[in-house]
Amino acid sequence: MLSGSRSWLQCSRCLGPSLRTAARPVFARVRYQSSSTPSESYAQVSPILLRRARAVAAERDQLSAANAESYDVAVAKKIGELSPVCTALKDWEDAQNSLNELTSLLHDPSSDAELRSLAQSDIDSTVSTLPALTNRLKTALIPPHPFANMPCMIEFHPGAGGSEASLFAQSLLDMYRAFCARMGWSTTLASYTADDSVPEVAMTDALLEINAPGSYDILRSEAGVHRVQRVPSTEKKGRTHTSAVSVLVLPNLPETGGEDLDYENPESDYYIAPQDVRSETMRARGAGGQHVNKTDSAIRLTHIPTGIVISMQESRSQHKNREKAWQLLRSKLAQIRREQREAEVINLRRSVMGGVARTGREDKVRTYNYSQNRVTDHRSGKESSNLDDILGGGLELEDLMDSVREWMSENEVRGLLAEEELRAKMSDGNGPGKR
Repeated sequence: MLSGSRSWLQCSRCLGPSLRTAARPVFARVRYQSSSTPSESYAQVSPILLRRARAVAAERDQLSAANAESYDVAVAKKIGELSPVCTALKDWEDAQNSLNELTSLLHDPSSDAELRSLAQSDIDSTVSTLPALTNRLKTALIPPHPFANMPCMIEFHPGAGGSEASLFAQSLLDMYRAFCARMGWSTTLASYTADDSVPEVAMTDALLEINAPGSYDILRSEAGVHRVQRVPSTEKKGRTHTSAVSVLVLPNLPETGGEDLDYENPESDYYIAPQDVRSETMRARGAGGQHVNKTDSAIRLTHIPTGIVISMQESRSQHKNREKAWQLLRSKLAQIRREQREAEVINLRRSVMGGVARTGREDKVRTYNYSQNRVTDHRSGKESSNLDDILGGGLELEDLMDSVREWMSENEVRGLLAEEELRAKMSDGNGPGKR
């Protein structure tokens, strides 16, 4: 969304000292009070972020003027990307201007008591809208995730905990399928391997496709390690066991690319060099009746540089299995490349701001405690005492997801503030290495 390169980001050793100062946000204080009852509101928008928002608005106006003379599809798309910031900025500035006018009216000696009372009422009403307007402006400044509008896939891998982990992985799969059904999203179980060592329904791995545009943006916060604490049915002494399941959320890329997804450009995140992939055919294993083990329909792709292995055998058609395997491999590599580009910025934010700027796929994100009927999200800190509703994909799960997205937005705003302040310092010649 935001123009300009971020190539100035280098390493925490060079930039850390400057960012430690830059990371401290500066809040503009605005005070409104009547002659009888003082009230105070804080417009918590850093001047640095306001300057960034106004620069975006100016860029949008310039592009709009140029596009009015000679229309260009790419420019029109860019204008659309900048518009949410402009709208949020206008609403915030309108509220500020209204408050200034009402405050002048309130303190005007020529205003009668009734007019001052009306002005105070309008001030109180406008002030009450400021937190939401402020939050909308700050959130609009966050660059959108490149996969935000895509459908997604969720991968499940039981970890520590043996059969308990396999059982809980099945519970998580059922939870997300129920959530998707409630949202009206269609799903496809693209890959599933049952855990035959467990008498109950359990799995060793699964891949769930969610065929809804924008589902990636809603579900990407679910990636990470989900931990369960409960007493297994086979536990004779009533001891609580802890198991874990790794959940990976991937963009579901179209098979043929198109628009911004350039599969043929070696500079693209979506390109895979054919010589980097070893392809093997094999006979399908597991349930499937008379067609299993009759033909070499299963496909295994190995991406040699990363060691990623994709196996697909769900279809009786080798061609369909190959297409699906390539699609999954492309999604995994695109996700990894995106994460690698973000890694330096993420580590920098962690070193500068303290805490965790975001979580990775190896981080513990949520704990499901059966004996206490409690679910705790370790990022937002939100807890729920309705385990059944969460595992049933209900509103409690949606509330947890909302809390995590809010937590992610707050961290992104803090990071954006630090970056913009450092950008301003460097443009003034006061960046790292300057004395």
